[in-house]
Amino acid sequence: MAYIALLRGINVSGQKIIKMAELKLNFEKWGFKKVKTYIQSGNIIFNATDNDPNQLAVMIAEKILDTYGFDVSVVVKSPSDLAKIIHENPFANDADKETHRVYFTLLAQPPSEGNIQKLSEYDFSPEQYILQGTVIYFYSPKAYGKAKMNNNFFENKLKVAATTRNFKTLNKLIDMTSE
Repeated sequence: MAYIALLRGINVSGQKIIKMAELKLNFEKWGFKKVKTYIQSGNIIFNATDNDPNQLAVMIAEKILDTYGFDVSVVVKSPSDLAKIIHENPFANDADKETHRVYFTLLAQPPSEGNIQKLSEYDFSPEQYILQGTVIYFYSPKAYGKAKMNNNFFENKLKVAATTRNFKTLNKLIDMTSE
């Protein structure tokens, strides 16, 4: 079955450097098939016989730690999971929300109710977010790099590992699973 691994915080500002060609080879060495990578920010498409994305994420994080010597948060989704996330985007039908300003923060696990409540106390309008399960749909009218409610902010407030991708990247990853 096809899966997509989304690695958090690699190859950013000279930190946690992993060359994608090397990572592809390691994924193959770890037993995954049809491995492909997309851009340098840690997007890996692969096939696996294990059908539990959470177990795959834990195993990949452990292999990366063993191989590279640093911790990386990993979220694993199926192509249908990502398609559902895009389909359920609450900003999709809002003509005032430009698609290239919508981001998807994928949480490694559901946050606690207490932390969800703490997050709700923050308002950085015109930035907006909608939390649905393990996905934060985030709209920033400015460039993401200037957003106050970025990946680090959400991780800090929700106390959950997360990784963020834009609309274009999620769609490209889904497309790559059928190539």
